Amino acid sequence: MVARDPDEEHRTATTLELFFDLCFVVAVAQAAAGLHHALSARHVADGVVDYLLVFFAIWWAWMNFTWFASAYDTDDVAYRLTTLVQIAGALVFAAGVPSALDHRDFAVITAGYVLMRLALVTQWLRAARSDPPHRRSALRFALGVTLVQIGWVLRLALPPGWGLVGFGVLVVAELAVPVWAERSARTTWHREHIAERYGLFTIIVLGETVLSATLAVEAAAALDVAWATLATTAVGGMLTVFAMWWLYFAKDAASVLTSLRAGFVWGYGHYFVFGSAAAVGAGLAVSVDAVGVAAEHLTSRAASTSFTVPVAVFLLAVWALQWRPHHLTGWHNVLAPVTAVAVLAATFTPEPVLVTGILLSALVAAGVVLAQDPLTQASSRA
Repeated sequence: MVARDPDEEHRTATTLELFFDLCFVVAVAQAAAGLHHALSARHVADGVVDYLLVFFAIWWAWMNFTWFASAYDTDDVAYRLTTLVQIAGALVFAAGVPSALDHRDFAVITAGYVLMRLALVTQWLRAARSDPPHRRSALRFALGVTLVQIGWVLRLALPPGWGLVGFGVLVVAELAVPVWAERSARTTWHREHIAERYGLFTIIVLGETVLSATLAVEAAAALDVAWATLATTAVGGMLTVFAMWWLYFAKDAASVLTSLRAGFVWGYGHYFVFGSAAAVGAGLAVSVDAVGVAAEHLTSRAASTSFTVPVAVFLLAVWALQWRPHHLTGWHNVLAPVTAVAVLAATFTPEPVLVTGILLSALVAAGVVLAQDPLTQASSRA
């Protein structure tokens, strides 16, 4: 298992990586569905906290595999089998998401998560044996990940009041392992490949959002509901998701990954991109519920907030990670934050989903116009 060339031309995602993503989206869908049900039942605080906890585990396991594969994807039999074990862990994890969100029973998702992570440890040990220049870094990864997995198992024995504290400590430990390991010798990840992998997962998460919204509209359509309101919600949701895709891919992400530090900021920051994108689907489903399926349990303000807040978070995350590093100047650089504020204000309008869709469409249109402006292009190249 020799490190791949970080300057390799025409490096693209493999079919195994795409299969890995497809299986992971099952866990994303389960987390989003759990958030949807919690918000519809007006268990907002517990639902949001549990969603953030579960989504961290999904995102972190996916991200660690992605960066490892960018540096060491040898596509041999051992690599394929180990990756399939990680996929099996993802499916076990997904099976445990409902219990974690409904009853805070984290036993099954911990088993799936630890299975994924320990399978990756074996990959790091292979890399340590076969790649002497990066041996120390690989061994640090293997040791750090193993120790944290022991911590996750021990966390199951903590009293209920300490579970959240233990989770926070272990999250910090997980985030610290790559920082510590990369100090020894930087792994040879491929920036174009990383950018493509993150883009593909963004598309998959947005696809889950479309599916969530479709199922919600289907359920509402079967009832005697206000069709005009349902239609505006559906149109607004469609415009929002289309615009989210456009805005994410409006700038070249690979050009941002110029250093190890930039890679950490960009890679870690995508927790907010992926998490908010999946939450938009849950919020849109809640908005549809408010039209008829669960209208008696929801206030219009609560339903609106469940949609506009994740959209605003997505906008700010994409602006910080994808737009701002391109050195846009003046008022061009504040369009996304201003739109995010406007989206939050849309919470208080009669048609918040439709207004949000229109606002994001306007931002897309502004971006298209600015892309033709020679002054804007010059500032982006500076």
